[in-house]
Amino acid sequence: MTMPHVFGYLYWDPSRFIVNVPLIDRPLGWYGLLFAFGFMVGYFVMVRVFKRELEYAAKTAGQAFDRPIGELAYYLTDRLCWLVVAGTVVGARLGHVLFYDWGYYSQHPGEILHVWEGGLASHGGVVGIVLALFFFVRLARKVLPSMNLIMSLDLLAVGTLFACFCIRLGNFFNQEIVGTATDVPWAVIFGHPAEGGPAIPRHPVQLYEGFFYLFLFFVLYAIWNKGYHRQRPGLIIGLLFTLVFSWRFLMEFFKEGQGGLFEISWLQTGQVLSIPLVVVGLWLIFRSPSQVQSPANPLR
Repeated sequence: MTMPHVFGYLYWDPSRFIVNVPLIDRPLGWYGLLFAFGFMVGYFVMVRVFKRELEYAAKTAGQAFDRPIGELAYYLTDRLCWLVVAGTVVGARLGHVLFYDWGYYSQHPGEILHVWEGGLASHGGVVGIVLALFFFVRLARKVLPSMNLIMSLDLLAVGTLFACFCIRLGNFFNQEIVGTATDVPWAVIFGHPAEGGPAIPRHPVQLYEGFFYLFLFFVLYAIWNKGYHRQRPGLIIGLLFTLVFSWRFLMEFFKEGQGGLFEISWLQTGQVLSIPLVVVGLWLIFRSPSQVQSPANPLR
């Protein structure tokens, strides 16, 4: 990995792969490692989230459980993670195929399954996750009868954004989704952009998005920790949709065009796909009904 400064700019040209895994004869890439690390951290965040929610149900509703709360928290997190990983990968892959590169994959359908070669779209991942949560709610109600789709979205939103941060770091290592040319002092020269193009100073737009997601992760965690989601169901997921996809809409102006099905005039496909999610987010925020109880969380 070389990082010399060229005319004051950071030159970035790391290998996309860390090591070749002998048993499967596949290279382990930075993107895959960071993707897995993000989900791992999210897993332990969700264990804490479910443990707190189960404790709240036991204390305020007098709900009794047939197993220790800690064990149930891991049970719910395990089921959630398997479903969310499947929904994310399938949804994000199909989103990329349908929205960004259908012309190619319609001629090479067998390559749709080649997830390891890259090509995941966050908007498709959102749809896949929501569909996965329908199945999760049916399972979770056997343990936590108060669980519903909005509640599951609120709770999942708490642990999601750290994984989003890691994914954008993976994009940075892969030199993909690169920014437009610029002369700002913090510009980065990508030695071999994945989409091609010259090695010129560019906006490190992957880091713009990634560090915003990391900041928002701490914000949403604090909101959940205060228990405000109980007075306003849909508040946390509404904030996530509104802020993440508003930021995504803005950041597209600093990205090289990626083409896609909905690229029109001055709008890129990512911007067109972000608009309905921002609208849904605003609706979730402002339709959230206030409840009678105090916003204080008795368990914090």
